[in-house]
Amino acid sequence: MKALIIGGGVGGPTMAMALRQAGIESVVYEAYETPSDYTGLFLNTASNGLDALRAIGVDVAGRADGFPMPRMVMWSGSGKRLGEVANGVRLPDGTVSVCVKRGLLQKVLREEAVSRGIRYEYGKRLESYRTVADGVVAEFSDGSTAAGDILIGADGIHSRTRRILDPASPEPSFTGLVGVGGYSRVPGLAPTTGTQHFVFGRKAFFGYLVRESGEIYWFANIHSATEPTRESLAAEDWKRRLTELFADDLPLINQIIAGGAGPIGAHLVHDIPTSAVWHRGPVALIGDAVHATSPSAGQGASMACEDAVVLAQCLRDLPDPASAFAAYESRRRERTEKIVAYSRKLGTGKTAGPVARVFRDLMMPVALKVFAGERSHAWMYTHHIDWEASAA
Repeated sequence: MKALIIGGGVGGPTMAMALRQAGIESVVYEAYETPSDYTGLFLNTASNGLDALRAIGVDVAGRADGFPMPRMVMWSGSGKRLGEVANGVRLPDGTVSVCVKRGLLQKVLREEAVSRGIRYEYGKRLESYRTVADGVVAEFSDGSTAAGDILIGADGIHSRTRRILDPASPEPSFTGLVGVGGYSRVPGLAPTTGTQHFVFGRKAFFGYLVRESGEIYWFANIHSATEPTRESLAAEDWKRRLTELFADDLPLINQIIAGGAGPIGAHLVHDIPTSAVWHRGPVALIGDAVHATSPSAGQGASMACEDAVVLAQCLRDLPDPASAFAAYESRRRERTEKIVAYSRKLGTGKTAGPVARVFRDLMMPVALKVFAGERSHAWMYTHHIDWEASAA
C-alpha cells in the first residue's frame, strides 16, 4: 500500500511515521516551496499528544526545546490570584505538557520522518484528486500528479482535501476571539519555571511564561463581535491597541508588550465543531482538516498526533481501507468533538462584562478546586494508545 499525505505541518509527518511503523509506504506533499521552520508562534503539546508520539517511537519534548509547564496559574486583572490548575496529567514516566515553538516542532518532526526514509515533496499545492480503479491520483497546482492507494488530508483547518472530499463540509467557524502574540524580554523578570500564567483582564485575556534565558512567550485573546478581515488584522497597530486594552490591568502585562523582541502576530481563532464526512472512498482526513479545535484547550497538535496513530493502526490491522477508515472514525469522532466543544467553552469565558467579571473573580477560586483538578480532566490527558493492540 502507498499513501499520499497532503500537508507537512504536525499531522503530516506524524501520519507518515505511524504508517512507516505499520509497514505502509507514504510520501508527504507540502504546499510551501521550502520547509516552514519559522512559521507561527508557539503552542501547547499536551501530555496525551506526547504519549501518542511515543507510541511510534518519537520523543520531541527535548529535541524541540520544549518548556515544561505542568501548572497554570490564573489571575484577575487587578492582581488577585484566582487559583491553579494542572496543564495535563504527569504520565508515569514523568512526561508533562510542554510549550514549543510551532516551527521548531514541525522541523523536528520533519527531520525525524526524513531520517526514517520518508520522502517530502515541496511546492505541491493540492488542486484536485480523482478516484481510479486501483486507488487515487492527486493533481497539484504546478501541473504534476501523484498516484497512490489512499490519500490522507492533513492540510489544516482550511483543508483543500476536505472541500474536495465533501463540497458541503462546514467552513471554519469564528469563535469570537482574535489571537495576538509574540516574544519579549523584561530585564529582571524571574523565570516562571514549570508554570504558565493567565490573566483575566478587564477587556482582554493575557497569557505568558518566562524561560530561564529571559525570553518571554506571550499571547492575548481579544473578543470581537464580528469577524475581522485578515487585511484589518495585518494593518492594526497592535502594540498601541494592546497597551490601551490592558491599561487598567496588571502593569506587568504592558511591560511585557513594551519589551517586544520582534513582530507581533495576529490571527482569527476558528474551529470546526464537527464534520459530517471524515472519509470517502480512498480518501480520509485527520487533525484540523476534519475537527479543528481552538487553542484554548491546548489540544490541536495532540489531536492530530492521536488521529495519525489510530488511523495507522486501523490500516495495519483491517483488511481494506474502507473498513480501516470506518474504524478510525468510530474510535476518534466522539473524543475529538468533545474536545472541540470544551475548547470553545473555555474561550467564551476569557472575556466578560463588569458584572460577570465580579462574579467570575468571586467564584473561580472555588470552581477551580472543584472542577479543574487532575481527576476531572483525566479523560482528556490520560488517553493512551496501545500500539501493540490490534485495531481489529
